[in-house]
Amino acid sequence: MKNQLFPFLILLFLSSCGYEALYSKKNRINYDFSISEINFGGDKLINLRIEDRLNNYTLGQKNNNFRLNILSTSTKTTIAKDRAGDPTNFKLEIVVEIDVLKDNILKDNFVIIESFDYKNDSNEFELKNYEKRVKNNLSDTVTNELIFKLSNIK
Repeated sequence: MKNQLFPFLILLFLSSCGYEALYSKKNRINYDFSISEINFGGDKLINLRIEDRLNNYTLGQKNNNFRLNILSTSTKTTIAKDRAGDPTNFKLEIVVEIDVLKDNILKDNFVIIESFDYKNDSNEFELKNYEKRVKNNLSDTVTNELIFKLSNIK
C-alpha cells in the first residue's frame, strides 16, 4: 500500500507547485517593451542567436519601443598547456555591447560579458561542434540578461 501511495503523493504535490516557464508566451505579456529595429555588428553566430531570441519582442507595439545597436565579439584563449606546449584548456569569452535608443535618444548602454572554460579535445571536429554549442549557450545567457535589462528601463 505504501509503494502505491508514495508516487501518488509526489504527483499531487508536484502538479500543484505553480511552475511556469520564465520566458513563456504567457509571461512575455508582462514585459512592457517592444523592439522596433535591431542593428548588428560583429560575430555572426552570436548575432543570429540573439536575433532569433529577440524576434518575439519585435511583433507588437508596447509603451517602451526601443531600437537596439548590438556589437558582439568572441575570443578563444588558451589558459593551460601541457609539458609539450600543446593547449589543454581554453576559455571562450563573448562580449556584447548594446546601445538602447528610444525616440532616437540614447536611453541606456551596457556591456554583457560571459565566458566558459573547457578542455581541449583531440578530435578537431568534436571540438569545433562543442565550441559552437558553448557559443550558442553563452549567447542565450546574454539574451536573457538583455531581456531582463530592457524590461527594467523606464
